[in-house]
Amino acid sequence: MKKFSTIGIFCKEKDDRIKATLTALHEFLSNKGYKVVALKNSAKYIDINPIKKKEFAEVIDLAIIVGGDGTLLRAGRLLADKDVPVIGINLGRLGFLVDVSPDLIAEQLTPMLAGESTIETRSLLNAEAFRGEESLGSSMAFNDVVLHARDDVRMIQFDTHIDDVYVNTQRADGMVVATPTGSTAYALSSGGPILHPSLAAVVLVPICPHTLSNRPIVVSNTSQITITMGESRNVGARVSFDGQANIRLQSGDKVVIRQQEHTLQLLHPKDYDYFNILRNKLGWSVRPS
Repeated sequence: MKKFSTIGIFCKEKDDRIKATLTALHEFLSNKGYKVVALKNSAKYIDINPIKKKEFAEVIDLAIIVGGDGTLLRAGRLLADKDVPVIGINLGRLGFLVDVSPDLIAEQLTPMLAGESTIETRSLLNAEAFRGEESLGSSMAFNDVVLHARDDVRMIQFDTHIDDVYVNTQRADGMVVATPTGSTAYALSSGGPILHPSLAAVVLVPICPHTLSNRPIVVSNTSQITITMGESRNVGARVSFDGQANIRLQSGDKVVIRQQEHTLQLLHPKDYDYFNILRNKLGWSVRPS
């Protein structure tokens, strides 16, 4: 692993615990001789001059995220195409991705910054929406691309093609197309399987399908997935990227989803155990009291 010199701090927007954690983190990194940079919302807590968002990923060789999985998703979308590795300090709830304790910053980060860490590569998706030949916009997604009804509690109708081969037409509340990382998020709550992060796969999970035989499908991450809004059921819909960006859709629009060229590197403590994370976060193996 390369040695780090400039470390960027990225934090969640509002949390009473942010200031204490950021102060401890900044003090620890400064005492270790690292140059620390931060965006405006982080810099105000540690009294340094902020750096502009467009410059953030250009000048750092490591990012430390303070927050929950949602904070890491936002950072991942910003950093993925710059090949900047990420460490997460957990101030969220579940924390599947952020696993450094705010109470053990020095104990856990010292060996990690010295190269004693578990390195994990996570894949991303890229999706683009079209109206005819016109592009409506595109975005990356770390967790998932979700097609869903926009304003009404109504089912939408859509066709799914994989590598230009017709799969089915279904009526449902929507569809979640998730990476292995996203398989423990919205896809899981919609009845999808958990995909190990090492899998080169994508899962398609219908949301409340009207046909009970509609089941999740796992395909290769090299596949191109095309979802087209049905002409016969013109219900307002949108496509969402990690729940953080949206594009409005109408009848006949299509969304094309592919594997993102770049990946995101997550750094974990040396004793990182994915299945232990699942046991703890999902309450597996808990005996009744």
